[in-house]
Amino acid sequence: MLTTRFVTGAPNWLDVGTPDIDGATSFYGGLFGWQFQSAGPDAGGYGFFQLSGKTAAGGMQTTPEQGPPSWTVYFQSPDAEATAKAAEQAGGRVFLPPMDVMGQGHMAILADQAGVPFGIWQPGRNKGLDVAGDPGSLCWIELYTPDIARAAAFYDKVFGWETSAVPFPGGTYTCINPAGTEPEAMFGGAVPLQDDPTEAESGAYWLPYFEVEDTDATVAEAQELGGKVRMPATDLEGVGRLAKLADPYGARFAVIKSAPPQG
Repeated sequence: MLTTRFVTGAPNWLDVGTPDIDGATSFYGGLFGWQFQSAGPDAGGYGFFQLSGKTAAGGMQTTPEQGPPSWTVYFQSPDAEATAKAAEQAGGRVFLPPMDVMGQGHMAILADQAGVPFGIWQPGRNKGLDVAGDPGSLCWIELYTPDIARAAAFYDKVFGWETSAVPFPGGTYTCINPAGTEPEAMFGGAVPLQDDPTEAESGAYWLPYFEVEDTDATVAEAQELGGKVRMPATDLEGVGRLAKLADPYGARFAVIKSAPPQG
């Protein structure tokens, strides 16, 4: 599962674009206990969602011209310019070219071969998220894509990712881990878009998972706070109890109470 021992190609940041940052703060604060802290007057309204004083995510108010409300996952890059160039050469696109972020690091927004947006973060003073894998923080990510083989080839060229097929009841699941790492370093998976009725009509995208202490209680709280249940709480043997949700503005995410490690 995901930790803050970030390596090249692993998720090291995520943020939400929302039409109402105060409303989003109220929703995620009630759901995960987050508090919003502005990044300062020069940050264009960007800020950090803090969990017990540790940064769990970022967020900012966006306009319809900037795209629909959504979560964006960022992956660690040692060289944002080189990674952006590799993405273009692999059939992807550059939505926002690499740029310095007030000395904190370099970022870019790219899209893969299927048009799925993702970010890259080249750490500077800001190394990435302060917390991952704990309740209320990012613990897993999932790519819904029409063609897993093409996606795997793209991300291998860009980040050197390795994929492996893991059997589970009803089929196999494609797991992702950074190049040259142990299986414990897996941070996400890939799912054929057409195989998941929850996602088949919504188009390809990255879905972040947040760890929770009680999936059913979190789902109920999300509904109380104006969120939407996209997939009710479901047990997955050996994985945990998960649910897919959307915040009041439509940004999609998932929550999971992970099963204890085996063995």
